[in-house]
Amino acid sequence: MRVQLVLATISCPTLLACSATSGEPVIPERGVTPGYTCQTNGLDTFVGQQANSETGATALKQSGAKSLRWIPPNSAVTMDYRQDRLNIEYNENMEIKRVNCG
Repeated sequence: MRVQLVLATISCPTLLACSATSGEPVIPERGVTPGYTCQTNGLDTFVGQQANSETGATALKQSGAKSLRWIPPNSAVTMDYRQDRLNIEYNENMEIKRVNCG
């Protein structure tokens, strides 16, 4: 019981300090990096090109996304949607098959 009382005494000032701050912190939406939003306009030109670091860097820059996810053939990927991520799918010949955001 004494341990519980000590913990309550320690955690109470911490909670009060948090509630005394001015305004609430801005927490970005899950899957969002402020300043980065993936746009697919014109990215269909990459379909058919070779999947390599140069092509990926160019597509990433053109899309405005923050991160790039390469999707190899026959791979399972998470279905979480991130509006700041560019996805590039390619086949066994390292040829880009699909470019999309998410």
